[in-house]
Amino acid sequence: MLPPARRGRRLALPALLSLLTCSLAFALVSEDVKKEAKQSKNLEKSDTSKKNDIDLKEIVFVIQSQSNSFHAKKAEQLKQSILKQSAALTQEMPTVLLLHQLAQQEGAWTILPLLPHFSVMYSRNSSWIFFCEEETRIQIVQLLETLRRYDPSKEWFLGKALHDEESTIIHHYAFSENPTVFKYPDLAAGWALSIPLVNKLTKRLKSESLKSDFTIDLKHEIALYIWDGGNGLPLTPVPEFCTDVVGSACATSLQSSLPLCGNPVKKEDIFVAVKTCKKFHGDRIPIVKQTWAGQAGHLEYYSDYADSSIPTVDLGIPNTDRGHCGKTFAILERFLNHSHDKIPWLVIVDDDTLISISRLRHLLSCYDAREPVFLGERYGYGLGTGGYSYVTGGGGMVFSREAIRRLLASKCRCYSNDAPDDMVLGMCFSGLGIPVTHSPLFHQLIWISKTMQ
Repeated sequence: MLPPARRGRRLALPALLSLLTCSLAFALVSEDVKKEAKQSKNLEKSDTSKKNDIDLKEIVFVIQSQSNSFHAKKAEQLKQSILKQSAALTQEMPTVLLLHQLAQQEGAWTILPLLPHFSVMYSRNSSWIFFCEEETRIQIVQLLETLRRYDPSKEWFLGKALHDEESTIIHHYAFSENPTVFKYPDLAAGWALSIPLVNKLTKRLKSESLKSDFTIDLKHEIALYIWDGGNGLPLTPVPEFCTDVVGSACATSLQSSLPLCGNPVKKEDIFVAVKTCKKFHGDRIPIVKQTWAGQAGHLEYYSDYADSSIPTVDLGIPNTDRGHCGKTFAILERFLNHSHDKIPWLVIVDDDTLISISRLRHLLSCYDAREPVFLGERYGYGLGTGGYSYVTGGGGMVFSREAIRRLLASKCRCYSNDAPDDMVLGMCFSGLGIPVTHSPLFHQLIWISKTMQ
């Protein structure tokens, strides 16, 4: 769910793209141009300098891992790959950290709260903090050659640069006059901060708390924080940080195939609950039926009105203009206590969500329904001040039966029928110590971003 004050109109149907199918305006002033020109000069000097001959031990690798057993295993495999390549170079080994093991705080995945820790632990003997995702593939030799082009005594923010083609609600319409001017990193390609920049950001974090209530798109928000309204650094594009392998020069690439960990989950093992209301029976439900509903083994439409022609189930919860918490918890209760007692997975979607059940079946083969799994696109609320993460509802929410059992046993419930269901669920699961499991295959909104060439 988008923040209440920032929802506005949707740009397009919320979609589970890839898994599925498918002014807050800032002006860049002349100072930014000067800074980029200065960085370019620094880079030219770095190219000819022999002082940047860094060793592996000066790089701290941070894998943006998750505690779910599937994701933790993939992160450990990447760690071992980094260490194996490093051992072949007969240098002192680098430090490789798994993000989910670093801190138990809810907002560790947003990176910024961890910078003071990195500053204290690694600023004396390290030159770079290199961040990557569990799907990132790293060529250590090429990465070393790439980083040696940049003077580590200076402040650097390096990454594969993306930009918006048009202003978008997901980025709060930032740079609406010309959204292409602001560059932010593709986290899957890896990104790096020099230690001097880490130390500078740490001082700022200690002097002023993080101001944003919501964490929506991490890569854009990290870049905004580092840019600091023009007073900080813009992203420096690094062509060797890749997602698609475009040549031997790539230091990183992305393993982007759909996960498959055995046979796809049977469609009979997934129950799909579609939230709707009477006013959308005539226009939205036919689209659901014409597109993806036929792929589902079990599906019910939950409404405020029983319509036998669809058919819909009236849960006895009046429709609300926002929130829908009462309806969502009624679905959870019905799934756990009144029917479907042998189905391990529940998916709750809106009546304007598009989903590929076949791809979902492949994805869920990687998860254990005996574990408490709460899966989808992860957002955050108040993470700088002890808040919680949640799965945004418009992109679809996936629950294992065990997660629902623990939730309902806790007695954590809606404070009103029109409370935001996704945020209440996030708060409840956070209190139970059950983390949100994020997948980039779920999407709340459609927007356009392109790689900077």
